[in-house]
Amino acid sequence: MAREKCVLAYSGGLDTSVAIQWLKDEKDVDVVALVVDVGQERQDLEFVRDKALGIGAVESICKDVREEYVEEFLAKALKANALYENKYPLLSALSRPIIVKHLVEEAHRVRAKYIAHGCTGKGNDQVRFEVGIAALDPDLDVLAPVRDWGMTRDEEMDYAERHDIPVPTSKDNPYSIDDNLWGRAIECGILEDPWAEPPADIYTLTNDARGDACGDAEYAVISFEQGLPVALDGELMSFHDIICTMNDMAGRHGFGRIDMIENRLIGVKSREIYEVPGALALVQAHKALEDLCLERELLHYKLGVEQKWAELVYNGMWFSPLKEALDGFVETTQKLVTGDIRLRFFKGSCVTVGRKSPYSLYDYNLATYDEADTFDHKAAKGFIDLWGLPTKVWARQRRKVGKEGEV
Repeated sequence: MAREKCVLAYSGGLDTSVAIQWLKDEKDVDVVALVVDVGQERQDLEFVRDKALGIGAVESICKDVREEYVEEFLAKALKANALYENKYPLLSALSRPIIVKHLVEEAHRVRAKYIAHGCTGKGNDQVRFEVGIAALDPDLDVLAPVRDWGMTRDEEMDYAERHDIPVPTSKDNPYSIDDNLWGRAIECGILEDPWAEPPADIYTLTNDARGDACGDAEYAVISFEQGLPVALDGELMSFHDIICTMNDMAGRHGFGRIDMIENRLIGVKSREIYEVPGALALVQAHKALEDLCLERELLHYKLGVEQKWAELVYNGMWFSPLKEALDGFVETTQKLVTGDIRLRFFKGSCVTVGRKSPYSLYDYNLATYDEADTFDHKAAKGFIDLWGLPTKVWARQRRKVGKEGEV
């Protein structure tokens, strides 16, 4: 009798490499390994695909979804200025839903009963995978070997050695790394001590801002149309190529490192290190252009929407109805977010030093204090009287009850 099939989200790392053997032995399933290319910078994905077959997968697939990732996922994130806890540009959280989408597609293709992931029991990704799978096909069963087997990372490495499973992690190099076009996430090892300064060798996208490699200041002009970048220094480029170029430029100047204590969905605080030079620079530029082009009340309201959008995506709710509705709101705000932003990179910093747009709401004659000033200063007195009237009425009432000057 043929065994049931299980499509495994495969990265080539320690957890998912061990999972192929474990799923075969403990769950008695045939494993179909799926490698999803979202712009990983450190791997030969064809080698990773072949490695899965060597470990024992019955089929191994590598799907290049970089353009889809940029156009359907990163574009929405940039328009929403998505920063979880106003710091982290959601690089792992953004890649999970596209991986889920293709896992479900492959499960349908091979008529698999199961989908498996390599997430632990105290991380965010288990939620993102399982809730996403349930949203796209609630009848698929999910296996979580890393959560179920109870092995420590050292025990996993021993397991891999016993079964001749090649893995890129050793006890001398214990870091867990996740990366895609939007940046890199590094955790485990000494990084689990929030007092320990991260070792220099964990970084690959960014130079040390204290070193000579950063050199002199460098400028970049990013041109946007309806909320998305379309050109760099006057040269038309795809959003994908702009991300790659900005990763290089911003990283060269040491910009884009984040060292933060992060509040995971499951209630644990974790110390996370991120390298996101291009993502942070593009979000900063996009925000600067919105400051110029969006009306005040819309801009202020959108700030709250951005935080909720980032929270939903971080918490694995990409396919939720609220997230879809917020996408619609964000999209309407981008119709006139068109123009140019000039950034200056120097010694770990990224500073907005220029902005212009055909839809700018900045009026020089209203803003200036020189003789070109057209603002009606006399109108301010009446405005203040009306704006402060409720406060004045409240203060008089407080005086009547002996509470004058008290809040």
